[in-house]
Amino acid sequence: MTVSIGDRIPDVELRTMAHKSPEAVRSLDALGKGKVVLFAVPGAFTPTCSDYHLPGFVHRADDLLSKGVDTIACISVNDPFVMGAWGRDQKVGDKVLMLADGNGEFTRAMGLEADMSGAGLGVRSQRYAAVIEDGVVTGLFVEPERGLKVSSADAILAAL
Repeated sequence: MTVSIGDRIPDVELRTMAHKSPEAVRSLDALGKGKVVLFAVPGAFTPTCSDYHLPGFVHRADDLLSKGVDTIACISVNDPFVMGAWGRDQKVGDKVLMLADGNGEFTRAMGLEADMSGAGLGVRSQRYAAVIEDGVVTGLFVEPERGLKVSSADAILAAL
């Protein structure tokens, strides 16, 4: 069942890169305090994710922060080494928290997994963005089809 507005986010272990080694972080610790914009991508280094989705949030980070957002986070069903390398490649710096959901636990608990086995990608995340306030989903924008419309940085800015 897909998470809905008013639901608490799941509390599962994720990973992020810290000082060149993976560090475990609980999703509620990373995403459960203040106003958070979380966006999920099907895969690091994939065309739409690398050309538009992540760069849009990096470029519009200051605009999001000016709207009261405390944390901007990107999550993908990738390992922390890939997420760290992608963040460096995209020059994310400290603008976007890069979270690895390597086992897909957060994605499954959110009910937003997508079976991309036909393309050789296994089970990944749907493309979406969520506004989370103190651990509760207050906005959810799931892409209805391939492409980037409702979960882009500009769309989230307009929704805030």
